[in-house]
Amino acid sequence: MADNKVSMPVPSLASTLKDSFRYGSSLRKTIPSSTACRTYLLGYPIAQSLAPLLHNTLFKLRGLPWTYQLLESTNQEDLVSVLSQDNCVGSAVTMPHKVTFTAQTDDLTPEGREIGAINTVFIRISSEGQRRFIGTNTDCVGIREAFAHHASPEQLLAAQSRPALVVGGGGAGRSALYALHRFMGVGTIYMVNRFKSEVDAIVETFSQVVGWTATIIHVDTCEQAQRLPKPYFIVGTVPDYAPATPEEQLSQKISQTLMSDSTSQKGIVLEMCYFPRIRTSFYEFAEATGWQVIPGTVPMIWQGIAQQVLWDESVAPADEETVKQASATVLDVIERKQT
Repeated sequence: MADNKVSMPVPSLASTLKDSFRYGSSLRKTIPSSTACRTYLLGYPIAQSLAPLLHNTLFKLRGLPWTYQLLESTNQEDLVSVLSQDNCVGSAVTMPHKVTFTAQTDDLTPEGREIGAINTVFIRISSEGQRRFIGTNTDCVGIREAFAHHASPEQLLAAQSRPALVVGGGGAGRSALYALHRFMGVGTIYMVNRFKSEVDAIVETFSQVVGWTATIIHVDTCEQAQRLPKPYFIVGTVPDYAPATPEEQLSQKISQTLMSDSTSQKGIVLEMCYFPRIRTSFYEFAEATGWQVIPGTVPMIWQGIAQQVLWDESVAPADEETVKQASATVLDVIERKQT
């Protein structure tokens, strides 16, 4: 029988930018091009964040007189006050504010609303000329771009007819679920996680999302993992520490069981973690068992580029040479920190 499947195009950063103007008109058109604009990262603790290195490198490569500064604080009003300043074009948001800062925004994109957390605020202008703070989640865009830039058209098509696997039930896991279904067209997604209650909460959350049709299956025994059809795209989100508790040890065995079948065609593993080393134990296991592996630095860089696209209101940050040079700078620093 002929295969009548049609490849679903992966959304682009250009579409991400275009969609942002649903929330208001351009902020950049209200700011002189010579203005030394500012962006921020709100969170605590964030002193060791690599985000300033990435963003300030991107600004420099593109000749923009902009800066990205840490705003290490547990007080959300510290960010609200700077977002209102004329030279501020947006902000990143990290823990402990990724969920609670949604209340400070004027609107949320579908990504931010459905995932239930934001990592980015961009600004658009209302019809009355007022600044509107829009919350979104570019972590899922980083995952999307990582697969889009490392998978072949054939692999992207194959992923739509095979289950996917997400290891870990935290915020990154939620972003991975969103990306795999909404962007990559995956219809069945396995979850492996040490606590059933976390998976139950995720399933309940996404069951309330309008138009969500993916089936999320909690795989909680090795016997179940042996019986199930094997995944093709995998996203790992668990920190690279040796499993200590019985629950963590079981989760590791289940993941390895799903990944070790020698009879099924293996696809791509995206390892989100890159600390304390890029080649995590999960990365090395996946590689040793025949999977193509994308390191966590890739989605980290692409989620930052997605932020810049929204702040700069152009796709210039995603230029191939700019991405290449920024990636090299960040990787050099990470590798020196890890040696």
